Amino acid sequence: MDWGTDLWDQYDHIDKHTQSGLDLLDRYIKFVKERTEVEQTYAKQLRSITKKYAKRGSKEELECKFSNHGSFQEILNEMNDYAGQRELIAENMMTSVCVELTKYLQDLKQERKSHLSDAKKAQQILESNFKHLESTKKRYAKEWAEAEKASQQAEKTESDLNATKLDVEKAKQHAHARTHTAEECRNDYAAELQKYNKEQNFFYYTEIPQVFNKLQDMDERRIRRLAEGYCQFSDIETNVLPIISKCLDGITSAGKRIDEKQDSVLFIEQHKSGFERPADVEFEDYTQGIKPATSDSSLNPPKVRTKLWPFSKKHKVNAPAEDFSHLPPEQRKNRLKGKIDDIAKDLQKYRDQSEALEKMKGVYVQNAQLGDPSSLEPQITETNQIIGRLTGELGKYEAWFSEAVGGEESSNAVNNNTQHVPLAADHQSHNSYAEFEDDFDDVERQCTALYDFQGNNEGTISITAEEQLSVVEEDQGDGWMRVVRSNGDEGYIPSSYVKPNP
Repeated sequence: MDWGTDLWDQYDHIDKHTQSGLDLLDRYIKFVKERTEVEQTYAKQLRSITKKYAKRGSKEELECKFSNHGSFQEILNEMNDYAGQRELIAENMMTSVCVELTKYLQDLKQERKSHLSDAKKAQQILESNFKHLESTKKRYAKEWAEAEKASQQAEKTESDLNATKLDVEKAKQHAHARTHTAEECRNDYAAELQKYNKEQNFFYYTEIPQVFNKLQDMDERRIRRLAEGYCQFSDIETNVLPIISKCLDGITSAGKRIDEKQDSVLFIEQHKSGFERPADVEFEDYTQGIKPATSDSSLNPPKVRTKLWPFSKKHKVNAPAEDFSHLPPEQRKNRLKGKIDDIAKDLQKYRDQSEALEKMKGVYVQNAQLGDPSSLEPQITETNQIIGRLTGELGKYEAWFSEAVGGEESSNAVNNNTQHVPLAADHQSHNSYAEFEDDFDDVERQCTALYDFQGNNEGTISITAEEQLSVVEEDQGDGWMRVVRSNGDEGYIPSSYVKPNP
């Protein structure tokens, strides 16, 4: 069944039905657009509240060490990611549904307009031909009536005894002319009728069915595309459900990672003062009489009870002391220990850097073509100054830590924190040239270049991928190693650009 065959005479209903379909598509586009606005508003509000409740500042960062505080921060982060997925849903709906369907709707409108225009144009041509047929028919009827009248007049003249022979001939000629004209009009009418019937048959059996079938195909394509749009509405959200599920799982995991006992231990470690509890208050017996004063101006003052630390008002500290002496003993010890660890790490880093610079300077001294040794002096001097400053700070904080801990406990703790740090004096007295020479006594190792490298700086060499190299000096922690190429070129390359041979 098709529209062209079964609905050949239902132009108005087809017009209305196809317009209704386009209106439905337009309503769906507007619906999805408003849905995207809802998603965008929802995501914006989620981001707003996550930002509102996110903790900032040093105090809040300290609180995040507690598992319950940290888990809440993780929940806020997951909700921020969740908001991003809602924004992604809105964006995909706008691009995949609204934008594409809007363009498709415009194309359908143009196509529908074109088909209806073709149908109207064909209808107008058929009506024009019918009017021309009617005009030919009327002319034929008129001429035939005139011919009949002329024939009757000729017969009347011929039967009239008073009419002359000339009058009779004249009447017959007029009747004959009229009859001939009527015959021509009859032939024209027959030809026009045949032509119109042929055009009408083409209109109703070929032209209009083709137009209506095209409209049917257009409407069915619209329905299929709309059905796909309905599915996209669900698929777009389904595609992000795995990530949304991960966000929700992350929230659940954050809740399960909370350890209330560990939070209590951490709170104790942060705020334990180290003070002893107050002793019992001694009984003061006033029945024994008042002892004489040691001075003429006053009596002996009564004993004052030691201040109860947990319930005393906090002293306002204008500026924290560098040695953390403003803190209770236990907290002061912890802060000093953390400071010592930080300084020790920085000190080790700069000592490694200084050692690498000394080695590179030794290489430059051995081979002047690789670089100028004096060019490294400013860096070496600056690094040694930093090492000296950090060494002094380390000694200062170790002394304060020893004072806070006291005795053997202090020395053990300090040794545990600093045993990995070599002494500055030993480092400065280290002979870089001797170490450089010792490297050549080691067993020579081979390595393979992974990438091309252009050695544009002093002391470096260029290598190509897959090239075999001999290792002269291993990476000392600065990311560089010294190698020798097969042609005898020697210099530094990035350690990550090669792999050792088995």
